[in-house]
Amino acid sequence: MALGLRCFRWVQPGFYNSLSVLTRPVLEVGMRSTGITWNDCQQSGACSTVMIRHFATKKAKAKGKGHPQTRVNINASLVEDIICLEEVDVEMKSVVEALKDNFNKNLNIRTSPGSLDHITVTTGDGKFALNHIGQISLKSPQLILVNMTNFPEFPGTRSGHSLLFSLIKAVCTNCTAAAIKAIRESGMNLNPEVDGTVIRVPIPKVTREHREMLVKLAKQNTNKAKDNLRKVRTNAMNKLKKSKDSVAEDTIKLIEKQIGQMADDTVAEMDKHLALKTKELLG
Repeated sequence: MALGLRCFRWVQPGFYNSLSVLTRPVLEVGMRSTGITWNDCQQSGACSTVMIRHFATKKAKAKGKGHPQTRVNINASLVEDIICLEEVDVEMKSVVEALKDNFNKNLNIRTSPGSLDHITVTTGDGKFALNHIGQISLKSPQLILVNMTNFPEFPGTRSGHSLLFSLIKAVCTNCTAAAIKAIRESGMNLNPEVDGTVIRVPIPKVTREHREMLVKLAKQNTNKAKDNLRKVRTNAMNKLKKSKDSVAEDTIKLIEKQIGQMADDTVAEMDKHLALKTKELLG
């Protein structure tokens, strides 16, 4: 009985190690001699050594995602027969310049008379800039005036021709209503008031809410610019697709990567301008 228990104790470690071999993924299973002591007696036996396979974790996989990809730098002159990359670059840069111009004209803490110049007024005769159909001036630091009776492109307004003056006055009334609508919908948080043919535009106070509203407009304008950039990129890709039958596939892929890289760089530049503008507006 005692001899049987000793044998069982000697077999037990090997049994559990064998069980682990069956239940765990392994790359290699080896055998090694192990000295075991029971009741002051030295015994020796064979125990299996298990080599366990370590699978990649999510953290390990994520480490490789942050590394920058290899950039492409194609000589535009070598592929000008396929697509003009310089034109694509100019179109993308023009989108950025338009965004910067929008930031400078529309999104300022203090509203100035010049910030109203670009507002487009839609009338029955077409679309006009506000400063083309009205005279914009600063009455006080809190008030801007738009005089809709001053039309430099209409000679005779200062002469004694009453019929012509009446006609211009009628046109002026229609333009005034259109100008008020354009100012309210400009996204500059302006609430114009009418005083005859003069539009009074109170300058809003600089509050925290006003600053946050301007930041919101800056983000909206940036998203619109990104939409315009996406159109430029799509048009370039569509031009490139037309050459797939006559150009090597590897060349097409390189040009596609170059265009995508140019678009990504442009988006990064837009985000940089947005961050600077946000910092400026929030103070």
